[in-house]
Amino acid sequence: MGVSITFLGAAGTVTGSKYLVRHGDQCLLVDCGLFQGYKPLRLRNWAPLPIVPDQVDAVLLTHAHLDHSGYLPLLAKEGYRGPIYASTGTRDLCRVLLPDSGHIQEEDAAFANRHGFSKHSPALPLYTRQDALDCLPLIKTVHHGSTFQPLPNWRATFQPAGHILGASSILLEVAGRRILFSGDLGRPDDSLMNPPAPAPQADTVLIESTYGDRTHPQDNLLAELGPALQRLAARGGVAVVPVFAVGRAQALLHAIAQLKAQGTLPHGLPVFLDSPMAVHTTHLFEQHPGEHRLSRDAVHAMTHAATMVNSTDESKALAARHGPMVILSASGMATGGRVLHHLAHHAGNHRNMVILTGYQSPGTRGATLASGAHSVRIHGREVEVHAEIVQLESASAHADANQLLDWLRSSPSRPDQVYVVHGDMEAADTLRGRIEHELHWRALVPEHGSTWPC
Repeated sequence: MGVSITFLGAAGTVTGSKYLVRHGDQCLLVDCGLFQGYKPLRLRNWAPLPIVPDQVDAVLLTHAHLDHSGYLPLLAKEGYRGPIYASTGTRDLCRVLLPDSGHIQEEDAAFANRHGFSKHSPALPLYTRQDALDCLPLIKTVHHGSTFQPLPNWRATFQPAGHILGASSILLEVAGRRILFSGDLGRPDDSLMNPPAPAPQADTVLIESTYGDRTHPQDNLLAELGPALQRLAARGGVAVVPVFAVGRAQALLHAIAQLKAQGTLPHGLPVFLDSPMAVHTTHLFEQHPGEHRLSRDAVHAMTHAATMVNSTDESKALAARHGPMVILSASGMATGGRVLHHLAHHAGNHRNMVILTGYQSPGTRGATLASGAHSVRIHGREVEVHAEIVQLESASAHADANQLLDWLRSSPSRPDQVYVVHGDMEAADTLRGRIEHELHWRALVPEHGSTWPC
């Protein structure tokens, strides 16, 4: 019997990564992520999987971002008790991200119930902080470069993918077939992370396509961010910066520390990191020195570039402060969390600024802001937008289209098949076309729920 893969997420969209690999009566999941963005996608989080969770034999995680790991608490809540294999960095980040995700969902549900804007009575979280804590003991760590057996007669090897701490590409070997999952690939020139390892030989490749239809600009993050914050400081405004707590927040802190050291920004410009998850993640850079480019001094400067805000009361107190100041707060696409309160409070003032730090998935508030909309819906009401909207083009931690193709070219041989995943349809199909025309490899964009041979 052959090997097959069912695409339960990140097929024609950029979130919800879940790939079910089957051989005989055994199966495992590579990634177990949440859908984000448009409501029809988010509703998939509430729909049952086409397989009973306790029938999944193992889970392999490429990295800890919630669109790759955020469904794990629900999988365990519904009966999964098997191992979850991940790198040490991914495990450490999951210990931060997953409980925080559950906590945010509880807070958002409670807020909806207090203010009565949910269509459900009562509004319920998808899972709770305790659900997330309960799944963490299932995580088993593996080292990059070591090969292990996630199931009898299945072999898996994790290798560095750049992108964020712990991020991995995964080579899975079963029944004589070699299946390569790129995970989210980082940039070879990233300011924080080491470059991805070259692609090993594989029969089937799943390649992410977040930036499959575009290339990064020549300007670096300092050249983009510096002038924006100079304008902000000159007019005494407040910058609200939605950031991914893992990766993007640290890149912005590193850049701000450099801009202040260069004298581009005044040393006295107040900066706040309002996300317990991002605060914890920033300090993890001290514990994983081999996975990033930063020196000990650079890590120290990054961790001291902002006032770290942990408690809800500290977060609320920021609303009483006047500018100029910069507030970095999760989430990166403004889909939930404390950043929504900051946007609701500051987006209506023309002196203020909203800085979008990378790709904004369609259907998210970040995408609405990026489109130039005059209002955005937050907590059940329309908030007018008069603040300056700045979208940074150079802050992404994803490889662009040319870099994705270069990674594929690094493979020592041509695969039988490439599946283009983890990208919106236009990005995924554009990359598919380039793979076919430039590399002359077979490539397709799978549909959600479809099953294909490996």
